[in-house]
Amino acid sequence: MDTQHDNALTHALAAIPGPVPPSGVLHAVIPHTSRFTVVGNHLAQHAELSLVAIGIGVHIQSLPAGSKVGIKALAARFPEGEVKIACALRELEAHGYLHRTRVRLPKGRVATRTVFCNQPGAVLRGGVVPVVGPAVRRTAPAPAPVQEHLRVPEPAPVPEPTAVPEPRPVPEAVAVPEAPHAPVRLPSRTAPTQPRRPLPRPHVLTPELRQAASALLADLRRHAEELVLSEEAVEELVPGVAAWLERDATTDAIRRTLTADLPKPLKHPARLLRHRLTALLPPPLPGIHDLALPRRAPVTPFQTCEGCERAFRSHDPGHCRDCRAQYGEAA
Repeated sequence: MDTQHDNALTHALAAIPGPVPPSGVLHAVIPHTSRFTVVGNHLAQHAELSLVAIGIGVHIQSLPAGSKVGIKALAARFPEGEVKIACALRELEAHGYLHRTRVRLPKGRVATRTVFCNQPGAVLRGGVVPVVGPAVRRTAPAPAPVQEHLRVPEPAPVPEPTAVPEPRPVPEAVAVPEAPHAPVRLPSRTAPTQPRRPLPRPHVLTPELRQAASALLADLRRHAEELVLSEEAVEELVPGVAAWLERDATTDAIRRTLTADLPKPLKHPARLLRHRLTALLPPPLPGIHDLALPRRAPVTPFQTCEGCERAFRSHDPGHCRDCRAQYGEAA
């Protein structure tokens, strides 16, 4: 079968000025007028990033602000698995292109905020002002100079140094070198999660303790309408309440601890009760012998030596140690 030829592409390649290389890729450059994204060569030709990381970086840069770029969202979009995508995101994060931080929302929820930097080196030098906005251009009336979505306002065109004695300085954000810059490694800002403390349990969960703890948990909604628990949640929290009862905590004290100062609105009552039962667990009550004052050791009284009239400590009168040695008495 003969090789198919595209006549239009052949004419376009023939119009390329200058000598055509004998091998390698040829570029048929057609200016974009809509839906385009500017990608720096420092990312597209990065020497240390994998091809998956470069592709994901270009894809994220082309998305509008607010798009989902988590591991599961990217795995649903591309054929690569979650493990390979997670490794690529860590590569971008290690080289300064991607920043993921944990932020607390106004209602107490914690979310992950992702920021993509198209020029990590310029951001670290302080030469750009980040602007939140879409990176993809939707429409444009005519070809125009492309402006990146992270850039300071561009100054007026600067003439060549040979034409003006003192040319105006160009901001660093505009004069970005085409050569790949040194990799920038930023520390992770995600704080390590602390392991959750286990729910306290009694030494022996007797049927009496189980019944009393279950009744107390089911009765909480009479005192606080927010604390409506399911049967599964009651069964899960029974050991914690039983541990309090085993330590001689009264039912009124446990109820006041679990119902005091409830947040508004309360979305997860079982989680709140689990936290309070674990973090506010009182110590066991001390016994009678623990509260008794320690006995002081008996004090040996003073005696007056019958030989030299020196004072010495002893339970029996007689001679001091020196006089006993002098008279040959036994110690």
